[in-house]
Amino acid sequence: MKLKQKAIKKRNRKQSTKGNEIMKIGFIGMGNMAQAIVKGLILKEAAQSSNILAYAPSQEKLKKFAENTGIIPYSSLENMISDSDFVVVAVKPDIVSEVIAPIKDLLQNKALLSIAAGWDFSRYGEILDPSTRHLFIMPSTPVQIGEGISIFEQKHSLTADEFEQVEKLFSAIGIVQILPGDLMGVGGTISACTPAFFSMILEAVADGAVMHGLPRDAAYRLASQALAGTGKMQLETGLHPGALKDAVCSPGGLTIRGVASLENDGVRAAMINAVSASVKK
Repeated sequence: MKLKQKAIKKRNRKQSTKGNEIMKIGFIGMGNMAQAIVKGLILKEAAQSSNILAYAPSQEKLKKFAENTGIIPYSSLENMISDSDFVVVAVKPDIVSEVIAPIKDLLQNKALLSIAAGWDFSRYGEILDPSTRHLFIMPSTPVQIGEGISIFEQKHSLTADEFEQVEKLFSAIGIVQILPGDLMGVGGTISACTPAFFSMILEAVADGAVMHGLPRDAAYRLASQALAGTGKMQLETGLHPGALKDAVCSPGGLTIRGVASLENDGVRAAMINAVSASVKK
C-alpha cells in the first residue's frame, strides 16, 4: 500500500510540472466532443483529471464517465462555474442561448471557451456580459488520441496569458490553427469533416486489398498507417503533396499506374466537390 501511495505521489509531482494543472477547466455538457477533449488531455498529461470539472443534465451518464476518467462531476452548474478558471461551453448549438441566459451573471469576469459550432465571437457578444472574455474553438475528434486539430478564431477577448494557456493546452492534443472568422467554416470542414472522407478512402483501399486476398484486419492496419505516415511526413517536411506523390512514382512502375487510374476516375474532383458540399456559407 505504501509503495502504491508513493507511486501516486510521484506521478502527481511529475504532472504538476506540466504547467497547465493549476487551471480548473469546467465543461458545460459532456457529449462526444467534450469527452474526446477530456480523454486527450488526460492521455497526454496536459491536465490532471482532478482539475477537469463537468456539469451535464444527464447526471447518470456524467457520473459514469467521471468514474472512468477521474474528472470531477457536478450536480450544480453554478458551483462548477464558480470553481472553474475556464468554462467550456460544449452543448448543442441550438440550445446555447437558453443555457447561457440563466448563468450570464455568473460568467462575469470569467474566461469562456466555446466548441459549439457556429457560435463565433460576434454571436457570443450579443448574449454575454461585456466582462466575459471568450474564444470560439473548433476541435476535431482525433484530439482524443492527441492527433486532432483545434481551430481558434482569430478574434477573441481572452487576456494574452489566458490565450497562451489555452493554446498550450490544445497544442498538447494536436495542432492549433488560428483563422479569421470568415474562414472558420472552411477550416472546420477540413478539420472536422474530412476524417469521414478519409475513413471512406481507408475502407475503399482496404476493400481493394481484401479483393486480392489480404485479411481485413491487416488491410485496415496497413492503409491506416500509410495515411497517418504520409500526413505526418508532410507536416514535418513541409513538402508539397505533389512532391510526396512523385517520390513514390517510379517511371513505368506500379504506383504511377494506380495514380493514373485515380485521375481517370476523377478522385481530385470528387474530393474538391465533397469539401465544397460540406462548407456552410
